Amino acid sequence: MNTRQIILDTETTGLYPNSGDRLVEFAGLEMVNRKMTANALHLYVHPDRDIPEDAAAIHGITLAQLEEKNAPKFEEVGRQIAEFLRGAELIIHNAKFDVGFLDMEFRRMGLPTIEELGCQVTDTLGMAREMFPGQKVSLDALCTRFAVDRSKRVFHGALIDCELLGEVYLAMTRGQFDLMADSPADEPQAVGASVDFQRPAYLKVVAADAEELAAHEAYLDGLDKTVGAACVWRAERQA
Repeated sequence: MNTRQIILDTETTGLYPNSGDRLVEFAGLEMVNRKMTANALHLYVHPDRDIPEDAAAIHGITLAQLEEKNAPKFEEVGRQIAEFLRGAELIIHNAKFDVGFLDMEFRRMGLPTIEELGCQVTDTLGMAREMFPGQKVSLDALCTRFAVDRSKRVFHGALIDCELLGEVYLAMTRGQFDLMADSPADEPQAVGASVDFQRPAYLKVVAADAEELAAHEAYLDGLDKTVGAACVWRAERQA
């Protein structure tokens, strides 16, 4: 697989991109052939509005911090984000939320939407709901399920959440890729090839005792009587 994938997360001033909320942090980590690359994009963004206390309590980002960092407004970095994402498969937990905010910000600038950028979106929240129906599928819950260390996660920051999501996604999809790795596409596979039943050296064999052998022979006698001839097992053994 040569698809360029971007593990993506955003933080915002609230929940509603069409009601005045804005993006305040963007993070994207590139992965190619299931390996993280050095290509990443992490930006704090001035929302050009206030950040409510309840939102800051979740992600830890305040307007004062952004102003102290001289964080750019989205208009200054939107094209950079769009070009970073162009044509990639986006791995997002609860993709509807992040895509909604990015599309809103892009439209404000007259830029293409996520779909128009040729991006495919994979929602790990939907994947997790199919894999674990009726169970908790938050990022925290999946980290616990797959033994992903989240001890450094104090707030829901976009960058740390991308790092955690990358590990969770690899764990969620490891089985299918392990199977693919066992049969490389460039290695020809014989059709109808014979199977080697040679016993592994570590396999311990426990032989039947005399009583068990006698019981087995008595069972075969009953089969012979039923079919009026030597049963298949005895016929094969004699052959």
